[in-house]
Amino acid sequence: MNRQKKIKQLLKAHAKKANAKLAPRSNKPKYISKADRLKLEAEAVLDAPTQAQPAQG
Repeated sequence: MNRQKKIKQLLKAHAKKANAKLAPRSNKPKYISKADRLKLEAEAVLDAPTQAQPAQG
């Protein structure tokens, strides 16, 4: 009985890990490095003046 219990326990643990991999991720936002954040901020600053100008016509 002890051997069967251990095998069953192992199989259950493997199934649990496999299900965890397939499960959807948490709602935690994806990590963005500091350099990327600065780059995105710089792009936003450059794009802001072009969007603020009214259309002539």
